[in-house]
Amino acid sequence: MAKTPDTPAVARRREREKRTISNMVAIYCAGNHDAATRTETSFAGEELCPACKAIDDYCVLRTERCRSMDRKTNCEECGNHCYAPAEREQIRAVMRYAGPRMIAHHPIAAFRHLLKK
Repeated sequence: MAKTPDTPAVARRREREKRTISNMVAIYCAGNHDAATRTETSFAGEELCPACKAIDDYCVLRTERCRSMDRKTNCEECGNHCYAPAEREQIRAVMRYAGPRMIAHHPIAAFRHLLKK
């Protein structure tokens, strides 16, 4: 079954969500991993270690493939969980760490995320 193209509004939201999660992974990596290990580049252009790059790639791919982008508020409230259980636990750890720090690093993205837009 072929994927129908996104409307311009949904495409913007999808790109914004990919940047937001990528920024959260970068904040997590910067706070938890040595700078010398950050040799990779995230979707949002930040430096990441190889392990966090794998998380970033997975999250971006899952967001790209999300079938509910046009009607969902956030992944936690979605009826169709795209993340495998192990990856879901990893991203929960990332969000627990990076969520409170998003206001300082990316205030507009944090505000939009809180408004669920």
